Amino acid sequence: MQRTLVLGLAFVLGLAAVSAAGAQSAADDYPQRNVTFLCPFPAGGGTDILTRILAAELQDKLKRTVIVENRPGGGTIIAAQAAARAAPDGHTIFLAPVTTLALGPNIYKTLPYDTVKDFAPIGLVGSSQFGLVANPKLGAATLAELIALIKSRDGLMSYASSGASTPHHLFMEMFLKMIGAKAQHVPYRGSVPALTDVIAGQIPIMIVDLAVAIPAINEGKVKIYGVTSTERIKAMPDVPTIAEAGVPGYESTIWLGIMAPAGTPKAIVDKLNAEINKAIARPEVKAAWDQQGAVALVMTPAEFDAYLRKDIEKWAGVVKAAGLAPQ
Repeated sequence: MQRTLVLGLAFVLGLAAVSAAGAQSAADDYPQRNVTFLCPFPAGGGTDILTRILAAELQDKLKRTVIVENRPGGGTIIAAQAAARAAPDGHTIFLAPVTTLALGPNIYKTLPYDTVKDFAPIGLVGSSQFGLVANPKLGAATLAELIALIKSRDGLMSYASSGASTPHHLFMEMFLKMIGAKAQHVPYRGSVPALTDVIAGQIPIMIVDLAVAIPAINEGKVKIYGVTSTERIKAMPDVPTIAEAGVPGYESTIWLGIMAPAGTPKAIVDKLNAEINKAIARPEVKAAWDQQGAVALVMTPAEFDAYLRKDIEKWAGVVKAAGLAPQ
């Protein structure tokens, strides 16, 4: 009996050793070909810019080409579905915004994937800051004047967004709710074309990711009334927060995380997490983040998984407060 137990234990330990060796081998051999880095927004947008910064860093560390593939549309569903269905071998990764992972389950009745079960969290990499901007010809010198102008239009003023149920849309709806006003939503296919029309005067206002808007703001093509974060950002220290400028308690930012398809070997996930965290810690990358109005963040896969689950619950409350019924 004792000999049987000993043999059984040896067998189990042997399997564990083989499994550990196999996992390490998977990480050592990875990547075996080019890596596709999916971005759910059009080229030139804030998320695309940050994706390309990370792709360049990973390409240098992994010694393989990292191809950024833009898959816009469907409120990020198109890119997310492609990532969820990709082979779980680490050769397809996905820069996923809060829109995909935490908002999606709350604004859509059905999704072609489960945001918790169908992805393997790699890490949280940053938060992207937004600002409330308008065409300079609108004539509102301060946020108080802008609010008064919006209210005077009695729900007829229009605002642009990067698409229905995107952060740009929800953040503006939160703002309107807090000031007690209404406005007409005009969705675009991405923040770049939306901002282009604000600059052209086709649409008067929008809340936009600063990674896209900072050049236009610096050139005076749009006027900024405040940033949506709780603190001023390094890229524009003289611009107040919206809360400071006249809407106390207003705060809205989005986070960005990297996902792999569920079932991707843990050793590969851990390797990617380690390389990405090293890249984010580099002064040059932090500076690039600052220039894009973003804040660099670092998390382990386990920490990101726990963060995601809590954020899904938080956004459920935000969506309900905004009065948005699941589509």
